[in-house]
Amino acid sequence: MATPPHRPALRGRRPAPARGGPAGPAGPAQSGTGRTAERGHALAFWLFTGPFLAGLLVFVYLPIGWSLWLSLFEARSTVTPTEFVGLDNYLTMLSDGDFVRSLGTFTVFALFAVPLTFALSLGLALLVHRIRFMRAFFRSAFFLPTACSYVAASLVWKMSIFNGVRFGLANTVLGWLGVDSVAWLASPDPPWYWLVIVTVRLWLQSGFYMILFLAALQNIPRVLYEAAAIDGARPGWQTFRYITLPQLRTTSSAVILLLLIAAYQAFDEFYNLLDKATWGRPPLVYLYNLALGENQDYGLGSAGALLLALLICLVTLLQGRFLGFGREKDA
Repeated sequence: MATPPHRPALRGRRPAPARGGPAGPAGPAQSGTGRTAERGHALAFWLFTGPFLAGLLVFVYLPIGWSLWLSLFEARSTVTPTEFVGLDNYLTMLSDGDFVRSLGTFTVFALFAVPLTFALSLGLALLVHRIRFMRAFFRSAFFLPTACSYVAASLVWKMSIFNGVRFGLANTVLGWLGVDSVAWLASPDPPWYWLVIVTVRLWLQSGFYMILFLAALQNIPRVLYEAAAIDGARPGWQTFRYITLPQLRTTSSAVILLLLIAAYQAFDEFYNLLDKATWGRPPLVYLYNLALGENQDYGLGSAGALLLALLICLVTLLQGRFLGFGREKDA
C-alpha cells in the first residue's frame, strides 16, 4: 500500500478565528462600541427634540385638552367649573347668529386675501427669478416685511396710510386727484375697511410665499424650456401655462392651504384696525371678546374655538383632496 507523501509541518502559524463569532476576541469590544454609539445617538436625539416636544406638550396639547374639558362645563368667569352641561355649549355656538356671521366675515376675507396673496407672491417670484442683477437685494427687500409685527403694521396702516383725516397718505393722494377724503375705517357702509385689511395682509405675507415659489422655480429643469423652444413654443404666457404652472402644482397647493389656515387665524389686523366694532369681525376676534370680554364665558369660548379648529381641519382636507396635494405622482 502506497504511503502518502510527507508534508512539512507549518510552524509559527495558527488558524485564524472565525469572523463575527461570539468567541472571537473582537466580538465583545465591537458590541460595546455599537451600544455606546446607539446611546450617543439617542441622547443627541432627545437633546435636540426634547425642548420642542416639551413646548408642544405644554403650549399646544395641554391647552387643547383643557379647552375640550372647559367646553363641556358651564365655565362663566371661572376656570374650575363644576356644572357639567355636555354638548350644550356647542349647540349654543352653532345657533349663535354672531358666530355664524363671523364665519361669513372669514369667507369674504378669504375670497379677497387668498387669491390676491397667491397671485402677488407668484408674480414677485417670477420677477425675482428672471432678473439678472441685484437678485439678492430684491429677494431680501420683498421678504423683509415678513419680519414685521402684525400689530405694528396694522397701526401704521391705520394711523399713517389710511388715516381718515385728509393728512393720511391715501387721502393725500386722493386730494391730488380731486377726490374727497374717505373715512376708511369709520363706517361699514361702504366697507372700505376691507381695502385696509387686505392690503396690510398682502404686504405682510407676500414675501414669505414668494420665497416658496422662488425655490420651486429654481428646481424646474431647464431642459423643459429648451425642448419647448425647439418645438416652437413662444416664451411668455405659453411656456408659463404649459410648463411653469404645472411644475408648480405641489407648491401652489401647499401655498393655498397655508393661506386658508392663515385667513381663519386672522386676528391682529382686525382687532387693531376695527377696534371692537360689531361689524367685520372674524371668528377669532368674536371668540376673544366672548371668552375674555365682559362675560368671560370660557365654556362657550372653548366650544367655539374647537368648532373653528374642526372647520379648519375639514377645509384643509377638502382643499388638499381637491388639489391633489400629497399624491405620489406629484412627489
